[in-house]
Amino acid sequence: MHKNFIKTTAAIAIVALTATGCADMSTTQRGTATGAGIGAGLGGLIGGTTSGGGGGRVAGGAAIGAAAGAVIGNIWSKRMEAQKQQMEQATQGTGVQVTQTQDNRLKLEIPSDISFDTGRSDIKGNFQPILQRFAQTLQENPNTNVVIIGHTDSTGSDSINQPLSVDRASRTRDYLAGRGVNPNRITIEGRGSREPIASNNDNAGKARNRRVEIYVAEPARG
Repeated sequence: MHKNFIKTTAAIAIVALTATGCADMSTTQRGTATGAGIGAGLGGLIGGTTSGGGGGRVAGGAAIGAAAGAVIGNIWSKRMEAQKQQMEQATQGTGVQVTQTQDNRLKLEIPSDISFDTGRSDIKGNFQPILQRFAQTLQENPNTNVVIIGHTDSTGSDSINQPLSVDRASRTRDYLAGRGVNPNRITIEGRGSREPIASNNDNAGKARNRRVEIYVAEPARG
C-alpha cells in the first residue's frame, strides 16, 4: 500500500508541475492548474493516510483534492490586469512596486518613505492618495480578496515589533474601509522584523524592511 501511495502521489505532483508549466496556457489556466495540483497532492495524502486506504482511496482523495484546488486557485482576469495597470500609473515614481505574483495575485510593496516612519503606525500623507486610488480599483472588482502584511525593521524587540507590524496592517485596512471597501474582504497579518528584504545594518536597509505588502487575489470559481 505504501509503495502504491508513493507512486500515485509522485505521479500527481509531476502532472501538476507539467500542467502549470505549459507554454500555451493562459495565466488563468495556469493559476487554476496550480491550485488543482496542490489540491490533488493534499487529497492524495489524506486518502493514503486514512485507515483502510489503498490505491483506490489515494486516487479518490486526489480527485477530491484536485476539485477543491481548482476552486482555491487564483485567476488573472481582465479586471486584475486593469487594476495592475491603474496602480502602476497611480504609483509611478513613488518607489511602490506593483507586480503579478506566480500564483496570480497582484502585489503592492510600499516602502517606508511612503508608508510609515520608524516606530509609528499612522499613515503618512503621501500614502493616502495611493490608498484612495487602490480603494477605487477594489470597488471596481468586488470579487477579489485582500491580504495586508505589515513589517518592521530590527529596531526594538519582538514584543514591540510584532504588535507594531499588525497595527500598520490594521491602519491600512481601516483606511481602505473608510473609503468604501468592505473590511470583510481584507485579512491582516503582522510579521514583525522576521522577514527582512534588506540588511538591517544600515538606515537604507532598515527603510526597505519597514514596509507594507498588499496582495489582491481573485479566486477561481469552480
